[in-house]
Amino acid sequence: MQAADSHDVNASFRGGGRALEYLDLINKASIVALAEAHIVSADVAARIATGILAVIQSEQGSHRPWSADYLDYEPKLLAAVGADASRLHCGRSRQDISATIARMNLRAGVLDECNALILARQALLGLAEAHKETIVPAYTHGVQAQPTTLAHYLLGVGGALARSASRLRAAYGHVNQGPLGSAALTTSSFALDRHRLASLLGFEGLVENAYDANHLAPVDTSLEVAAALGIAAVQIGQFAQDLHAQYATPAPWMTLQRGELVGVSSIMPQKRNPAALEQLRVQSSMLLGEMQAVSLIAHNVRTGMFDYRSYDPVPSARALAVFELLRKVLGGVVVDRERALAEVHSDYSTATEIADALLQRADVPFRIGHHFASALTDFGRSRRLSLREIPYREAARIYEAMASHAFPLDAKAFAEVSSPEYMVFGRKGAGGPQIAEVGRMLARQREAIAADLAWTQSRRAHLSLAETQLDAAVTAIASRSTASFSTIPSNPETTS
Repeated sequence: MQAADSHDVNASFRGGGRALEYLDLINKASIVALAEAHIVSADVAARIATGILAVIQSEQGSHRPWSADYLDYEPKLLAAVGADASRLHCGRSRQDISATIARMNLRAGVLDECNALILARQALLGLAEAHKETIVPAYTHGVQAQPTTLAHYLLGVGGALARSASRLRAAYGHVNQGPLGSAALTTSSFALDRHRLASLLGFEGLVENAYDANHLAPVDTSLEVAAALGIAAVQIGQFAQDLHAQYATPAPWMTLQRGELVGVSSIMPQKRNPAALEQLRVQSSMLLGEMQAVSLIAHNVRTGMFDYRSYDPVPSARALAVFELLRKVLGGVVVDRERALAEVHSDYSTATEIADALLQRADVPFRIGHHFASALTDFGRSRRLSLREIPYREAARIYEAMASHAFPLDAKAFAEVSSPEYMVFGRKGAGGPQIAEVGRMLARQREAIAADLAWTQSRRAHLSLAETQLDAAVTAIASRSTASFSTIPSNPETTS
């Protein structure tokens, strides 16, 4: 059960996200906990706290990035405080410092990702609201299958993204557990209050087992966040592909606004390329790849190795870019309602309703109605007729040849049940495209977004309050010091 604490193996993990800022918070929390537990004297605690604040001031005034590796940080504190500065490290290790920084990065990333996803979902619902009665073709196997409304389709995408948001919220609950004070893997002989350390840093509990805290939990919590983002990447890729498919037709019913979302060819003046959709698809694929890399890095690695010790184990930059691009695409969708309805009329996607209507209105067994609708489709297509162009007498003839009795629908009824409007707005099941049901789902998804937004805001407020209280505690300890401090070198390399 190896627990390497080598400076060299962690050399590539000295930055990432807000690692140095988080190290400063960890150092503040450590001196507060050490002082409260009387592990260091009040005078020493005051001098260390004052030194920590002086180092932070020097960091902020530096024009060069500082390392977040504690072995690079400690010499700066020693230069300010003297040998007693090393007492700050009592009861902890770079192992639990690293695990804590990673969790602080993870939780900040999750909150940013949740917020960006909320904005995209709000844009999606805005588009859906405008198209509750816009009939469009829906596809299975890449072939027109049945008509629905654009709002119904978009709410399907919205439901998928809501589940991704739920996964991120669930992951946050596991991420926001504190590992600090677990030291290398067995805690230490110093009586540090780990619960207090966790509270000071805004964590809502502990990763209780010290071995787990540093060598198991960092892996599975990162995997959980990566899995949620990877699933969202797949969902968004599906959406991008659905829209992109329209550009394969000479007269698409759904396009994007001209401008930054659409590109032009350098040689073919007629081209209007869906650049934003292509980027959305590509960036979603790249996001998925990055999230799979999180698994690969941790896969088949024994506990205690440095492979999974990144300070920023699941970087959020690409996820945030994908969610923002999704929001822009949704805001730039242009729908040609007449063209969408013409596309539905050009095919036979209402044939299902003919079979249903024969059963409902004339008690014709479904399979007989299904065979009739299939034969009607073959007849019309062979003559390049749309469904509504097939003469009623031909439809009756085809049915009577199959069923050996009179066609039970008159011309008016046959035209009615063959129409997209009848099929779409006459649905009865929960979750269908009928206007009342779409309205209900819209309201429900808006409520879900409001709840997610309130949750995100509450978590940010919790972290902000914890940081404010931590700053107050450190300032109170530092105020007891009467020592003077030397200026910390602004060039971090002079003491590293």
